[in-house]
Amino acid sequence: MPIEVGTLLESRYRIIKTIGHGGTADVFLANDIINKTDLAIKVLKDDLIEDQEVLENFRKEVTILSCLSSAHIVKVYGYYLYENRPYIINEYVKGNTLKDLLDLRGYLPIEEAIDYMIQLTQALMPAHAKGVIHRDIKPLNIFILNDGTLKLADFGIAQIGKANSIENPTSIVGSVHYLAPEIVKGKPACLASDIYACGIVFYEMLTGQVPFRADNAVDTAVAHVKEKFPSIRKILPTCPKEIEAIINKCTMKEPNNRYLNVEDFYNALCSVKRIDFNKSKKKGFFARLFGRKK
Repeated sequence: MPIEVGTLLESRYRIIKTIGHGGTADVFLANDIINKTDLAIKVLKDDLIEDQEVLENFRKEVTILSCLSSAHIVKVYGYYLYENRPYIINEYVKGNTLKDLLDLRGYLPIEEAIDYMIQLTQALMPAHAKGVIHRDIKPLNIFILNDGTLKLADFGIAQIGKANSIENPTSIVGSVHYLAPEIVKGKPACLASDIYACGIVFYEMLTGQVPFRADNAVDTAVAHVKEKFPSIRKILPTCPKEIEAIINKCTMKEPNNRYLNVEDFYNALCSVKRIDFNKSKKKGFFARLFGRKK
């Protein structure tokens, strides 16, 4: 029998409703009838149950997250089977994804974007400390709670240590709009690959668009290697040079030219946050930033 509304799992998790659909899984809201708490149940799609690579990634997410602890990472409580159907029990996050936020608002004010980036680096710190590369950092995998807390989700394609290299862009694992050049070139992903993706997300939060867009996934991926990273100040002239410098540092073509670690990236963001934005606004420095339309 399929997992559906009303199904009781492990004699305690009652499925309440469907709350999302992804490429590999459907997500349900469930209630723990013992602890009286809500949870999210991620169920592998029927047509992927026999796909060993997808199944391994599904299991691996639980293994990886069980060794991480952060207020900014969505918690995973366990991996189970229901009539040979794999599912994962997750923390239920009451909020929207960053993608939802950008779709609704177009772009974010600079103070808000910096705050989210600081929280994103805080999510990556414990992961990177254990050698875990997320490999799929993008707005769709970043949740924003109603109180402004950020939580990073979906470690399904994460890798401990160096990830396997690829043979060509058509076999890329991850999202091409946020893909580091070294991965496109067939080299293993590294911790700096996550920092590159963060730089893309920062750029997107402030401009409402990704830096590289082509007619197909392969051309978009190749653009990360061959094309110069566009200046954010050409789209947003009022963007502070300090912010532009951070984004440029994150998105250098060579991993060794980016921040050496996520702690250095975090410290740079904290330094920028200390800028007196109110004083700058009085001078008209951010007038266009806060008054422009999508």
